[in-house]
Amino acid sequence: MLNSIQLRNFRSYSDASFEFEPSVNIVVGPNASGKTNLLEAVMVLARGRSYKAGDLELIKYRKDWARLEGLFDASERVVKIENLGESSDKSFLINATNLKRLNFERSIPIVLFEPNHTQIIAGSPSGRRDWADDILERTQPEFKSLSANYRRTLAQRNALLKRGERFANEQLFAWDVRLGELGAQIVSARTELARQINQKLATTYNKIAGRRSKLHLTYQSEFPVEHYASRLVAKLGKSFQTDLARGFTGHGPHREDFLFELNAHPAGITASRGETRSLILALKKIEAELMEQSRGQPPILLLDDVFSELDGKRRRALVELLAGRQAILTTTDADAVLEYFDRGHKLIALR
Repeated sequence: MLNSIQLRNFRSYSDASFEFEPSVNIVVGPNASGKTNLLEAVMVLARGRSYKAGDLELIKYRKDWARLEGLFDASERVVKIENLGESSDKSFLINATNLKRLNFERSIPIVLFEPNHTQIIAGSPSGRRDWADDILERTQPEFKSLSANYRRTLAQRNALLKRGERFANEQLFAWDVRLGELGAQIVSARTELARQINQKLATTYNKIAGRRSKLHLTYQSEFPVEHYASRLVAKLGKSFQTDLARGFTGHGPHREDFLFELNAHPAGITASRGETRSLILALKKIEAELMEQSRGQPPILLLDDVFSELDGKRRRALVELLAGRQAILTTTDADAVLEYFDRGHKLIALR
C-alpha cells in the first residue's frame, strides 16, 4: 500500500506531496492539471519505469533532475533521474539500499487501467503481445529475462540477415536453434496465461455485462507447443531466402497473436463498444487476481479517467473490482464518481 508520495521536478510538478488512504483515492482536476502525471509517478516508484514515456521525458522542462519519494507499508523509496543531455541516469534508494534497477522482488504489484486499453481487443497484434508479456513479467520472476534474451537473439539474427547471404549462411543456424529454444519457452508461458484467463473470463464477463455470453481467448501459435522449438528451427531454415530478402525474421513468437472470441466471433471485429469495455473490465479484474495470487499481496490499482468511458452498469462493476484494494483513480468530474462511493474514499483536488 502507498501511504504518501512527493514529486520534485517530475513532469508538470515542481514540488508537490500527496497522502493516500488504503481504500479508494479520487484525484479530481481539469485537463492538464497533472492527474495522469501523478499516476505515472506511482508507477515509476513501484515498477521502476513509466508506462508511457522514457526517463528523460519525466524530468520537468528545463530542469536537470527529477526526484520521487514514496512511503509504502514495507519500504521507503526514492527514485532520482538525472538529465545527462542525450541520455539519463536513474537510481533507486530502497530502505537505505542503493540500486540501479528494480528486479521482480523489489517491484510492487500494480494494475493500470486507462481508456486506451480497449485497443487490446481491436488493436494490433503487437499490442496484444505486449499486454500478455507485461502480465507475465509481473507475475513470473524469470519471464523478463527470457523475453530480453529472445529479443537480443532475434536482433542478432536480423543483423546477420542484413549483412548478406555469405555471413548469414555461416552463422545463422546457431541463432536459429537459440531462437527456437527461447521461443518455445515464451510460447509455453503465453499459452498457459491464456489458459488461466479462460478459467475465469466468461464468468467474469457475464457478471459485468449482465448477460450470458461465450468468451474464449486463444493464443495463435504457429506450431504446437510441445514441438515448437524444432518446428520453428525447421521453418526458419525453409524461409531463409525470404527472410534474407526482407532483412528480418518472419516467424516466431514476435509475429504471433492472441484472438478474443465473443460468441464464436472475433471480438475485435464484432464486439460493440459496450461489449469491448465489459471485456476489458473482465481482463483487468482477472489481471488483478493473477497478480495477487503470484505476489501474495493485492496490487495497487491505477485508473486514469476510466469512469467517463463507462455507463452505470459497468461503473458499478468497476467499483466491485476496487473493493478491498487500494486504488487511485483520476477524473475531471468528481460528482460522476462520488455517487458510487458513499464512504471509505479520499478526495484529492488538483488545480
